[in-house]
Amino acid sequence: MVMGLPRFGRPKNADELSSNLFVANCGQAVGISDNDIVSVFCKFGELNGVYAADDSGTRVIVSYSEVSSAQSALMALHGKPCPQLGGRSLYIRYSVLQPNPQDQVKDLVSVSMTALDLNIPGLYLVHDFVSAKEEEELLQAVDSRPWNCLAKRRVQHYGYEFCYDIRNVNTKRCLGELPSFLSPILERISSCPTFKNVDPDSIVLDQLTVNEYPPGVGLSPHIDTHSAFEDLIFSLSLAGPCIMEFRRYEDGDWRPRVASSTVTKVESPEDGSNCIKRAIYLPPRSLLLLSGEARYAWHHYIPHHKIDKVNGRVIRRASRRVSFTIRKVRAGLCKCEFPQYCDSQR
Repeated sequence: MVMGLPRFGRPKNADELSSNLFVANCGQAVGISDNDIVSVFCKFGELNGVYAADDSGTRVIVSYSEVSSAQSALMALHGKPCPQLGGRSLYIRYSVLQPNPQDQVKDLVSVSMTALDLNIPGLYLVHDFVSAKEEEELLQAVDSRPWNCLAKRRVQHYGYEFCYDIRNVNTKRCLGELPSFLSPILERISSCPTFKNVDPDSIVLDQLTVNEYPPGVGLSPHIDTHSAFEDLIFSLSLAGPCIMEFRRYEDGDWRPRVASSTVTKVESPEDGSNCIKRAIYLPPRSLLLLSGEARYAWHHYIPHHKIDKVNGRVIRRASRRVSFTIRKVRAGLCKCEFPQYCDSQR
């Protein structure tokens, strides 16, 4: 829920109220976690988020949906010892969000809220697939395990490791069974009414990649290589929202520049006048399924933005978005109906 360095400032009018609070003597540098902050301030009303006020780690911005909630929190907590935070006194004033010229987002593709509106065969989206409590438990489970650091994000692999150097999965090296914390998710997938048209025998999943995306970090356009994974690709979004864009190259003249890659990349995300572009909003706790045409023929892409524009509404990304990508490693060649995108058939 925490994000990096938004632009907040003092109200111009000293008497101006705001739904945002500047809270000093509070943050990770003084031993107060994000969850601790939320647990204290959520009692006064619905929170939009908790943001770093600067890079000191000792000051945060607490943003409420309603001014009255911020007012109640300020009156109750300002200058007083807080028992939930070990008796630490918080120093609070109102703060206002200031425009950041660097956070301008191009609104070139209209954003759908449901998979049905997107009209891509084989694409499904289930909102609130897990509860807020389950989301917290899943995040705690992965945070208790070691992360591997990439250039811009952290990852964990289960079942089989995704090898970024060769962009492939070594099927001869199994890391073991999928973790126990994933079992309820797998059971729910198998019984989910949204996937009633999916062959139940095909919902046999043996590979999990957990990705943690900081604010502003997205995902380059790609198609998961056909020969690496089977038809169904599930992606569970946790902690923060994002927009995922899909691109279909209709003329079929595009070819990957790296023939052995498990990810078919587009070198320039903004190129591609020869493609159809569609986008969907992925809220926290939602589950996305790519199958059939959506999996084999459409590139998917998460823009590298700190904010997203959803039908005129600006949504600032949280401090982290964690995705669980669940797949079945393919044992043989792919025989799909989309040879122009298939590394097994080219």
